[in-house]
Amino acid sequence: MLEQIKEANDIKLIDPSEYRELAREIRRFLVRKVSRTGGHLASNLGVVELTMAMHLCCDLPEDKIVWDVGHQCYTHKILTGRQDAFDSLRQYGGMSGFPKRGESECDAMDTGHSSTSISAALGLAKARDLQGRHNKIFAVIGDGALSGGMAYEALNNAARLRSNMIIVLNDNQMSISKNVGGMSNYLGKIRTDTNYTELKQDVENALEKLPHFGNRLTERIRGVKDLIKRIFIPGMLFEDMGITYIGPIDGHDIGQMVTAFNSASKLNAAVIVHVVTQKGKGYPPAQKDPSSFHGVGPFRVSDGTLLHSKKDVPTYTNVFQNVMLETMADREDVVAISAAMPTGTGLAAVAEQYPDRFFDVGIAEEHAVTFAAGLALGGSRPVVALYSTFLQRAYDQILHDVCIGSLPVVFAVDRAGLVGSDGETHQGIFDIAFLSQMPNLTVMAPKNSQELEDMFSFAFAQEGPVAIRYSRGAAYDGLSDHREAIRVGRSEWIHTGRDIAVIAVGSMVEVAVHAVEMLQQKGLDPTLINARFVKPMDEQMLKQVAAQHSIVVTMEDGVITGGFGQAVAAWYAATERGEKCPKIVNIALPDAFIEHGTVQQLRSKYGQDAESV
Repeated sequence: MLEQIKEANDIKLIDPSEYRELAREIRRFLVRKVSRTGGHLASNLGVVELTMAMHLCCDLPEDKIVWDVGHQCYTHKILTGRQDAFDSLRQYGGMSGFPKRGESECDAMDTGHSSTSISAALGLAKARDLQGRHNKIFAVIGDGALSGGMAYEALNNAARLRSNMIIVLNDNQMSISKNVGGMSNYLGKIRTDTNYTELKQDVENALEKLPHFGNRLTERIRGVKDLIKRIFIPGMLFEDMGITYIGPIDGHDIGQMVTAFNSASKLNAAVIVHVVTQKGKGYPPAQKDPSSFHGVGPFRVSDGTLLHSKKDVPTYTNVFQNVMLETMADREDVVAISAAMPTGTGLAAVAEQYPDRFFDVGIAEEHAVTFAAGLALGGSRPVVALYSTFLQRAYDQILHDVCIGSLPVVFAVDRAGLVGSDGETHQGIFDIAFLSQMPNLTVMAPKNSQELEDMFSFAFAQEGPVAIRYSRGAAYDGLSDHREAIRVGRSEWIHTGRDIAVIAVGSMVEVAVHAVEMLQQKGLDPTLINARFVKPMDEQMLKQVAAQHSIVVTMEDGVITGGFGQAVAAWYAATERGEKCPKIVNIALPDAFIEHGTVQQLRSKYGQDAESV
């Protein structure tokens, strides 16, 4: 049946008796394709019927579906005629693993981060109303994303604006790791308490039949009604906000969902349709371990075994995990904070060993940072572990709540630099630029695994905030004989040469080592310096470099605008003039969003590999 789907709305040509078989075909297709390319599997297997139901109710591209995060949009791509592109899923030059308007007019918005869909869908709905149109607007948001405060800001506004939109709450009890927090508990109660589902309709019917009396008695009866509703009817939290609630509904029953969506589309208000799905459905390895199959590399279909098992080389995340375990064993004041990603950031073992000093705040980066500020004010030494791309969501909290007070918060900035196949929304290329602007904040980047350990030891000894940025993947183990003690704002000279000085930041030191070796084979002998500190810069080193070299090359894995290289150039422009000022060459990423591809492919394209340097 998949062969019959060439473009949007072709699913409506399928006989309803064949929907179940179509869902099975889609799951087999997804498992087969993702097993070759890698990608987000478990979440996509869980929303097959949900996506089919929305498409049956929609007229795309006139109607709009906004996917929260967007990693669960694979079935949507299949049903909009892109199944032939799946061999290139997340590959360089191929199809994105996220919605992309440039890829299809059926993709309503480019997404990649959490808790944004309701806001965007509400904007689309209000624009529709202002233009006198009547198309349907869907927002698909997971229960994990409801731990993000932006979702509630949007719900609050949606209740006031009363524009019709359908908010599909995809409740699979997971984000990447297991969901946490009050909303997770609340939805779990709705999902599992049989009183809710069995008595909901009976209670509503009985309340409607109560007679009307005088005003005073009517008010009392209304109060009793509200109390009974809160006891027996699910979704009252949403109803109290002014959002109509429908559910919970079996997220694998297409007929139930189509009925609910069609009913919701007729109301003059925002409606939450709560569907319960199973992450990984239809593929036993993913059902058994949905966290491991959230984002997965190529694997063997028969048993789910990864084909390219990782070499036994520690990653920077592994090194960070070990540092935290050792430090928390020695210091009871050190605490760890994650925003719904304890496994990805290396804190899962910390959570297991020190549960009282580990805090998973959910998908709530802003709260995580200000929570850390409060912990620091109370005498703790908090470590906030976030991916670079998600740290930018807490810009104001870092600046206002941590840096103004110069509070001793350590930021473990994982996935800094190019991260590869997730593309524009996940590259960690902006942190150098936005963190460098913040007074009182020390920003560091290690050249290898040993230096990462030393930088955290240094950070715990400081009285103010420190951010340590490190890349995804295997930790560089070279230059192990270069392990000078870390001093504030001081760089490390790896090799002293002549004429050309190369100053590299973090992961670019490894690239610089290979580039310098290649230049030496050509008869040149550049100086190589490990910057160590993005901020404060080593001004003494810069003066010494200017006195001994005519060309200074900076290397960083962030955007050039506002980056380390521009800061070096600005310093020379302000302090060294005329013949004393060396020529500055900045090697950095362009002022642009970087597409998906392997890190090596992207480095080659953007002049960040040794050959290009």
